[in-house]
Amino acid sequence: MAFDKLGRFFGIAEDEDMNESSYTEEMDTTPEPEKNERRANVVSINSGSAPTSKIVLYEPRVYSDAKEVAQNLLSNKAIIINFARMDDAQSRRIVDFITGTVYALNGEIQRVGDKIFLATPPKFETDGKIAELVDKKDNID
Repeated sequence: MAFDKLGRFFGIAEDEDMNESSYTEEMDTTPEPEKNERRANVVSINSGSAPTSKIVLYEPRVYSDAKEVAQNLLSNKAIIINFARMDDAQSRRIVDFITGTVYALNGEIQRVGDKIFLATPPKFETDGKIAELVDKKDNID
């Protein structure tokens, strides 16, 4: 049967019962994709598939606020913690707790100011040191 169709295509075999229009209908069995189907494969550059990174700011007042800070670290959010409203003993306890959380996640914790710390999960990258920037500013003045 396949050889008969090939023979008819090249004009070797003669078949009077088959006219040209029915032949093209047999050969063209794959439908042409519509324009809407073609556009379904196009992906927008600004699609919302990329997750956004967040930095959360905290001013804890009691030790129990450390749990909420740790939960944000576990959710891959960077955290800036300002201990200006806490006494030194309580803030040390929270820093110790957050340091343990950061260590378990393989993240980082840095002091960025007086009573201000930055804790980051492993996928965040920080560049430079605040102390170096302050020293440079002091030398310029």
